[in-house]
Formats: sequence, C-alpha cells, structure tokens
Amino acid sequence: MGFLLSKMMAVFGDKEHKVVIIGLDNAGKTTILYQFLTKEAVHTSPTIGSNVEEIIVRNTHFLIWDIGGQENLRASWNSYYCNTEIVILVVDSTDRERLTLNKEELHQLLAHENLQSAAVLVLANKQDVKGSMTAAEISHCLTLNSIKSHPWHIQACCALTGEGLPATLDWMRSKVLAN
Repeated sequence: MGFLLSKMMAVFGDKEHKVVIIGLDNAGKTTILYQFLTKEAVHTSPTIGSNVEEIIVRNTHFLIWDIGGQENLRASWNSYYCNTEIVILVVDSTDRERLTLNKEELHQLLAHENLQSAAVLVLANKQDVKGSMTAAEISHCLTLNSIKSHPWHIQACCALTGEGLPATLDWMRSKVLAN
C-alpha cells in the first residue's frame, strides 16, 4: 500500500517544485507571476525583496519566487537558489542596451553551485511592442546554444496579455515530471 501511495503522490504532483524568476528591473517578472496566478494583467510596482506564490498546473505544484531585479538587489539573488529546480530569466525584448548585462547575469547563475541541476527558461517578454527583439535574436545574444550544462528553453511572451505563458507552464511541468 505504501508503494502505491508514493506512486500516486508522484503522479499527482504532491511535491512542490521551487522556481525562481529573475531578471533585470522592469523586465516584467512580477506581471508574469501574477499572469500565471490570475490569468490577467495586474498593476505592479518595483519589487523590493521578493514575491512568492503557489501555482498549480494539472496537479503539479510550483512555488514561484519573484525576486527584485534592481542593481542593488541582484547580489542577493543567490540566497534564493537553494533547492531551485527551474530558473526563469525574464528579458525585456525591447531593452537592447542591457542585453549584455542579461547575458552576464545568466552565465553567472549557470555557474552557481546551488543551480547545477536546475533547468533554465528564458522568457523573451514584451513581444507586443513594435521593434522588440525576437526570441531567436535574444537566444543568439545570450549564447544559449553554448549552454550544455543545463536544460534550457526560450519562449517569446507578453506578460500583459498572457501570450506564450501557457506554453511556459507546460514546459516547466514537463521538466519537473521528467526528473
């Protein structure tokens, strides 16, 4: 009976999977978190510290930590990494000037000891804005194809409308169920 119960818990997703959402300030991290939760755009203000919410996707439980992205807060990102299964890096697709900084932050987190088994999801946000970079352009600039140590995926999205976010949740669920 115990074996059957443990199998059922594994199938029905009783375990919570830790996810951290990081990215530079004004990338749309908090808007994405609450779009996941409420399926509508909410008015947000800059995150000082973090927000945390539980999202359930077809019986798979995610505990999602949205961490502030202002320059003075980025040094504390690593304090959230312990037991993280998925890192979501949100990139503002209109912010060409800071793409190099996004790349530096990404490659720094890939090297962190607490994230060695984490999957990486890059969200190319603000696709609704004219002139925004495509997911392929962002992938190239971040040198995602060079990442061999972590499973990764890039997804174009719009936090305000929710476009692209259901695919994001499906990808996250497939990653944690595969482990």
